[in-house]
Formats: sequence, C-alpha cells, structure tokens
Amino acid sequence: MEGESENNTSNKVSKPITWPHMNVGSLTISFLTKLAAAGIIWGWGYFNYSIAWLIAPIAFSVWKTECKKDNELRILTTQASALAKEKVLIMGRIDELPSWVYFPDFDRAEWLNRILYKVWPSMNHFVRQLCKQNIEPSIVEKLTEYKIKGFQFDRLVLGRIPPKIYGIKVYDKNTSRNEIILDADIMYAGDCDITFFVGNIKGGIKDFQIRGLVRIVMKPMLSVMPLIGGVQIFYLNNPTINFNLVGMADVLDLPGFNEILRKTIVEQIAAIVVLPNKIIIPLSEEVPIESLKMPEPEGVLRIHVVEAKHLMKKDIGVLGKGKSDPYAVINVGAQEFRTKTIDNTINPKWDFWCEFIVEEGLGAYNTMVAQLFDKDNAAQDDPLGRATIEINRVKKKGSIDTWVSLEQAKHGMVHLRLTWFQLSKNPADLKAALIETQELRVTSMSTALLTLYIDSAKNLPCIRGNKQPDVYLEARIGGKKERTLTRPRSCDPVWEQGYTFLVSNPETGILHIKIIDEKTAIIVGEMNYNLSLLLEKNNLEVTQQPYDLQMAETDSKLVLSMSLNILKYEQPEPISEEDEDDHDINQLNKRIERQESNNSNVLSSSVPPSPLKKQPSKESVNSQSRNAGSALLPREPAAVEEELIVSTSAPSSLTESPQLIHRNSSITSSQGEAKLGRIQLTLRYSVQRQKLVVVVHKIVNLPLPQNDPHNIPDPYVKLYLLPDRHKETKRKTAVMKDNCNPTFDEQFEYVVSQGDLNTRILEVSVCTQKGWLSTGSNVMGQLHLKLSEIDVSKAITTWHDLQPEIKD
Repeated sequence: MEGESENNTSNKVSKPITWPHMNVGSLTISFLTKLAAAGIIWGWGYFNYSIAWLIAPIAFSVWKTECKKDNELRILTTQASALAKEKVLIMGRIDELPSWVYFPDFDRAEWLNRILYKVWPSMNHFVRQLCKQNIEPSIVEKLTEYKIKGFQFDRLVLGRIPPKIYGIKVYDKNTSRNEIILDADIMYAGDCDITFFVGNIKGGIKDFQIRGLVRIVMKPMLSVMPLIGGVQIFYLNNPTINFNLVGMADVLDLPGFNEILRKTIVEQIAAIVVLPNKIIIPLSEEVPIESLKMPEPEGVLRIHVVEAKHLMKKDIGVLGKGKSDPYAVINVGAQEFRTKTIDNTINPKWDFWCEFIVEEGLGAYNTMVAQLFDKDNAAQDDPLGRATIEINRVKKKGSIDTWVSLEQAKHGMVHLRLTWFQLSKNPADLKAALIETQELRVTSMSTALLTLYIDSAKNLPCIRGNKQPDVYLEARIGGKKERTLTRPRSCDPVWEQGYTFLVSNPETGILHIKIIDEKTAIIVGEMNYNLSLLLEKNNLEVTQQPYDLQMAETDSKLVLSMSLNILKYEQPEPISEEDEDDHDINQLNKRIERQESNNSNVLSSSVPPSPLKKQPSKESVNSQSRNAGSALLPREPAAVEEELIVSTSAPSSLTESPQLIHRNSSITSSQGEAKLGRIQLTLRYSVQRQKLVVVVHKIVNLPLPQNDPHNIPDPYVKLYLLPDRHKETKRKTAVMKDNCNPTFDEQFEYVVSQGDLNTRILEVSVCTQKGWLSTGSNVMGQLHLKLSEIDVSKAITTWHDLQPEIKD
C-alpha cells in the first residue's frame, strides 16, 4: 500500500511539471497571434484609418473559427462512435448508427471489429506503400490541372483508431453459383497524422474520416485451395469524406480552395475504388487475370433530368431571401454528370440527358443520386437537397417518369425520367436503337456499348538515345478518353486494364489508340479501329487479338480484347400493384383518380343526381383587391358533402391493395369536426429502405377569418416528426396563393428505424403565409398522428379533420 501511495503521489507531482513544457509551442503561437492582432488594431487607430475596413476581415475570421469548431465537433463525435460499443451507440442515439439497426438484412460484425483492432498496427506499412505508389501519382496529375506542382507525402501514420464495420450483408439470391457477393458498411474515423509537401510548403491532414458501402466479390469458385480465384473490392457510390487541415495547408481551408482540395481527394478515391473502378486481388494462377479485370456491364441507365419545383431560396436579396441559381449533379458510382445552372429561379427547367453504364451484379442498395446545389460564385455552393432512386426499381419497370421529393431539404421536388436498356448481341437490334435516338433528337445519346480490355504491347521502339520508354496507353471514342497506368522503362509493357465506352453509332464509330512516352510526350505507337468490323464478328467480339501498330521501324503489336453490345429496350412483363414501388407519387395519384372515377360511376348509377349549388365567385367576395376562380373559396356544405362521399371512399393502395381509411361524411361534416377543414394524406413505411413516406394530397374547406372574411388565406403544410422539433425534421409544401381548397400532391420522406417508428408522432400543421407586420400564430389547423396506432406497413390514404393548434 505504501508503494502504491508513493506511485500515486509521484504521478500527481509529475503532471503539473511536464504539462507546460508539452504546450510551450502552442502557447507561444497563441501569444504571438494575439499580440499581432492587438498591434494591427492599435496601429490602425494610431494612423486614424477608418474602422470600417476592419469589419470584413474580423467577420471572416469569426466565421472561419466557428466553422472550424463545428467541423471539429463532428469529427470528435464520429471518432467517439468508432470507438464505442454498439450498445452505447444505440442507447446514446448517436447519428452514426450501425447498418443492421436500419436494415434488418445486415448482420452484426462486432467479432470482426475486434479482429481489426488487433491487426490495425500492422496495416500501417501496407497503407504507406499504397499511398506512395498509387495515390500520390494520381494527386500529382490532378493538381497540375490547377497549376499546383511539387506534391509529395512526407509522413503517414494511421493512428490508434481502426476502421469499424457497422454491418455485413451476404447475398444469397440473384447471384451466380460461381461467386460470393457481400456488402460491408465500413467507416474509418481515425486519428491519423498525414503530412505532405506542395513545393516548399508543408501541410498536413488530421482526423481523416470516410464512410461508405463497400462491395466484395469473390469469384470464381475453385475445387482446390484457395477455393476462390480472386477478390474484387469497390465502393458502390462515392463515400462520405471529412478531414481537418493543419500547418500551412490550413490556408486551403477557405471557400474555393477547400472545395478544390476536397473534390480532388474524392475524385482520386473514386478513380481507384468507386464503381466501375475496382481493386483486383488475384488468388490463383489457374484463373486468367482477364476474367477478373474485364469489365462486366449489365446495362445502361438513361436519365432525363427534366425540371425541379419549389426549391429552397438560398440567395440573399435586398428585401430578404431571393431565389436560387440551381444546378443538378447526377451520380451512379464514380460516374458523374452536371446540368447547366439556371439563374434566379426556384423552378428550374434543365431538359438534361445523360447515360450511365451499370456494372453486373448490383444489389438493391445501388442507387442513382441527384444532388441539387445553388451556385454561389463567392463561396461554396449551397446544397438544395438530394434525390435517390434504386436502379433495381428501374430495371423491374423498364422506365420511370416521376417527381421525387428532395431529401435533406425542407421542401422541393425534382422531375426525373429513367429508362433501362439491356445489352443485346443481335446486330439486327441496332436499327431500332438508331431510330429511337433520332426520335429523341439528342445527339449525345448512345446505341451501343464497347467493352475494351488492354492486355499488353510488344516490341515498342526505344527513344531518347536508345532508352526504353515510360509508356501509357490512351484510348478514345468520341469525346470520352481513358488512360492506363504508366509502365516505366519497358518496350513490352503489360497493362491488363479494362474500360467501357458508350458509342453513338457503331457503324461509323472509330476507336483511337495511342501509346505515349510520359516524359517526352512522344507517340511511340498508335492505331485506329473501325467498330463496324465488330458487327461482322461472331458474337460481336474478339479475344486476345494482336494488332499492328502504325510504326515504320519495328514490328510492334498491341494485344486487345473487344466486345460490342447493342442497347435494347424491352417492355417488362406487367406487374401487379402488390409488386409496384411504394414511393411513386404519380402512380399513387393515378390510382386515387382511377378509384374515385370508379366510385363516382357507381354512385351516379345508384343515387339520383342532385344539382350542385353554383359556387360564389371570388369577385363577389373581394372584387376590389383580388381576382380568382370560385373553386378557391370554401364550398357550400351540401356540395362538398356529396363530393366527399366519393373522394373519401376511394380505396388507394400501393402494395397489397390496402383499403382507404376515412371518416364518413355522415359522421363529420365536410368542414371537419372543428369546422377547420379536412386534409388528405398518404402514409407508407418501407422496411427495406427504413423510410417513412408522407404524401400531402389536398385540403378542402379552409375557413375564412371571421374578423376579415375578405382575406383569403395563402395555405401551406408544415410537417414535424416529433419529438424532434428542429430543422432536420421540418418539411414544408409550396404556398398556394388565395386558395381555400389547395391541391399539393407533394411527397416527403423521413429516415427512421423500424424499432423507433412506434415512438414517433407526425405533426401536420396547415398554415397561412404571414405578412411582414403580422403577429400571432399562422396555424389554421393541426393534426397529430401517433404512428404506433397506424398500420403504415401498407399505403394508407386518409381524410383527416383538422383540429385547433396545440401550443407547446
């Protein structure tokens, strides 16, 4: 005990002695910084300069400091979740929840995380080699586009926090017997220490974080050890990345520079491990490397980004918030397209077309992502929300034309048309594909897909005083160009890399290939190949074929494999309503209209017609101030009573033909129990996507203000998912001017786990837009729906009576 107390005493004494020496450098920098700031301000006043010139740099410094604090808080929270046990994560309700919480088909992997914790120290050497050999040359090449030269890594330390696997899913359906496919939700939130030089400037990155869904494909299966021929590793979509800059690189943490640096890092990661790029690990010499590295396209996804509506206003105008300058970025894996920017609007019309090559063997979690931004020339572009659509959904339906609600936004929708094209080996299908692209009148659309595998070259000529060249190969079709890795000092380079190209017309298309020396930019070999020759080949392909390069002095050869596929649209087999997607608002509205029409016919044949009273015109109510149609005002009770008998009894289903739940018009009046009107909603919960979908259809019979009956409301609907009443769960429809019977047909989504669903309450508030000088509440009616009392596993379309507002 005495020895123990002595040790404790010595520890207590030693801490105050060593602590100041450890922080003397940071204290000195802090002192000099504050001294310089005080000196600048004193000198400014001493020379009688205007204090107004100091406002901008001081405000910028405060803004940068606050942004840095928020980023550090997010990084520390993520690191804490990476170190915490799963029980702590779930009970503490941290944002970085494991995938198996949201997706029941993901399995827990705590045992694997314990193994990673043990082997993590040994991974340092492997990652250092990967960064020096692969990532550093790619970053150097990319930074030269921005006139930044001299990049190299100096120090690479991974830190003590290993990657964390939040869930694993192994596919047992829709896969070949000759392969194993699994998805792993992996997050790395380490305390790494990476320093680098850009010229003579030293900088660094700390607290690098990355999270995304990694797919691992093991194939082909063998009957001898190691039982698997090879492994393919890749991200399905671009992962989420965050990091802190230190040293002189902190100057890059500014608007503009920050965006360039982060974009460069994301692009380099995508160029290595985001689909269609893969990390290939051969495990057996019996398996040809071509079978692992040859691209395996499954089809082509054609997307038409038509327009968007009711986007958020991000620009600041003279009288408050103005509009936005929106553009859209569409991603499938590492493939990316961007629309043009439409200035000063919240309802842009792009009419933009693009095509994506989809790899074979995609699962249900691979999606098309459309991200909308507000262009800001002075700072980083503001996000306006994102829309996601599963590719498998398009494959099942053949084509989809839908309005999609924006996630991570209070309101807004984007209009997308998606078409799935299968791959055909029949040359006769080319004629139909050419006719279709001509009818679209979009010259950039494709009719065929070329798969190119570059194996090797032989007998390349020497250059620069009989020295062997440092060669890379460049392949181009139309406007798309692909480049292989550089093989140093080799006249017989082996690349073994595969690429895919979309071809507008294979009858006239030409494949251009150049082999270039990297140091001198001298072309050491080139060839052109007419793709029309492939149309005459058996199965439209050639395998490991040597081709003569256009060289006069040497007998140079280039070994290639090529395969051509024709894009073919096939109408899918009719699917029942039980199999249709549960998030297509267009399909939902069509079914509601169809059912209402059917019920209307039934009622008209069984009930004698009663003429409706003529609706009062808007001019008679407020002829001096507003002009509008009579349908915008509250309707006569008798007329609406008859209409609601039809509309509220119309069954509407999205899956499994659920019945429409409604209040009978004979029980409550058409104006609702509280005489505040009624609202029609659709609720649906997707177990697979772990999302609650809310569709706001319409409102009827909103009352006019008793104290001012000529003041017609401008209604909109506001949603909260309680108990979280903050901006993250706030959703809002568009504002309908001068309307007591507005129709919205807007869809909103909330990500919520199935176990957490029963604890939530959906608050629906019908509000009217307030003027600048208005006071008091603008809520006209409210609704609280306990999700534990509603069977949202089926689509439920319901009329609800609006109730008075419940104030907190």
